Amino acid sequence: MISLDNRIQAFASLGEFLLEIGENNLQSENQNEILNKLEQAVTSSVNNNGWFIEDNVRYMLTSIGKSLAKPNIEKWIEPYRDALENSSKGKTVGVVMAGNIPIVGFHDFLSVTISGNILLAKLSGDDDKLLPLIGDLLISIEPGFKDMISFTTNQLKDFDAIIATGSNNTSRYFEYYFGSYPNIIRKNRNGVAVITGDESDDELQNITNDIFMYYGLGCRNVSHIMIPEGYDLTDLLKSCEANNEINLNHKYFNNYEYNKAIYLVNGNKHYDTGNLLLTENSSLSSPVSVIHLNYYSDIKQVNRLLISENAKIQCIVSVAKELAGTILPGTSQSPQLWDYADGIDTMEFLTEL
Repeated sequence: MISLDNRIQAFASLGEFLLEIGENNLQSENQNEILNKLEQAVTSSVNNNGWFIEDNVRYMLTSIGKSLAKPNIEKWIEPYRDALENSSKGKTVGVVMAGNIPIVGFHDFLSVTISGNILLAKLSGDDDKLLPLIGDLLISIEPGFKDMISFTTNQLKDFDAIIATGSNNTSRYFEYYFGSYPNIIRKNRNGVAVITGDESDDELQNITNDIFMYYGLGCRNVSHIMIPEGYDLTDLLKSCEANNEINLNHKYFNNYEYNKAIYLVNGNKHYDTGNLLLTENSSLSSPVSVIHLNYYSDIKQVNRLLISENAKIQCIVSVAKELAGTILPGTSQSPQLWDYADGIDTMEFLTEL
C-alpha cells in the first residue's frame, strides 16, 4: 500500500494541476497526454451535458485545486492519522455518484483513496468524463493508485461498504439494496441564506452568486432566503438582475420561462428579475430559476427554524453573528475538505470499516 504521506503528497500535486486547468493557465512544461485530455474534456463538457458550461467546470476545478493545498489536506487528515497509518489493508468501497454539478463526486473519490481504501465508483451518465481523467492524472503522479481506483457503469458488486448520493426518492432504493452494508446514504439538501439587512452591496452580490452558481443545481446552492419583516428587497433584486448572462443557457432559460408562465396563469404573487423568480414559500427546496422567501421577526425564531429543519439543510449563508454554523456569502460552492456533505464525517466512517 502507498504510505499515507505519499498519498497526501500525490493529492497535493494533483491539486496543483487542477488549479492550473481551473484557472485556464496550464503551464507548457506541465502538459502531457492526460492533462491535454482533461483540458479538452473541460472545454467540451457542455456537449455532453448542457448544464456543464466551461466556466462552471473550471470554477469547480479551481475550488478543488485550492482545497488540495498540502496544509489543508494535513489539517483534514490529522484527527485520523494514527488510524490511517496503522491500517494494513483497504476495504472496497462502492460509491454511487451524483451528476447534478461537475465532478460532484470528487470528495468521495478523495476520501476513499486517501484513506487507503479501494474505490469502486458508479458514475452518473450526466458526469462520466471528467473524474476518470482526474483518476488517470492521479495515477500518473503516483502509480500505486492504479489498483485502488476503478469506475463502472454497471451494477456495483463485490464491495465491503457503500456511499451513495441521490434524491429523497432514490435514497429509499439505496436503503433497500445497500442497507445490509456499512453505508452513508445521502438525500436531498439545500442551501439557506439568512439576510439581516446589514449586508453590503458586495455581500448581497455574493449571495446571488450562491444562488446562480451551477444554475442552482447543487445541494449547497441557496434555494431559500429568510428575510426580516419590512425588508426592502430592491437591492437584492438588483443584485439578482445583474446576473443576466445566466439566461444564455437555454436549459436554464426554459425553466425560468416555464415557472414564470405557471405563476402568471395561477396568479401566484412573485418578484421577477428577468432571470429569477422569487416567491413567498416555506419550503426549503425550490425549482430551478425560483427562490423561496420566508419572513421573520426575530433572529431567535430563525435559529429555532433552522434547528428544526437541520436534516434538510446543507449550509447556511449569512453575516448574522447570532446564528451558529454559518458560512460567509459567496463561499457556499467552495467548501473545505472538512465540510462534509449532510454533516456526515466520511473519513470517520472509512477509518472504522
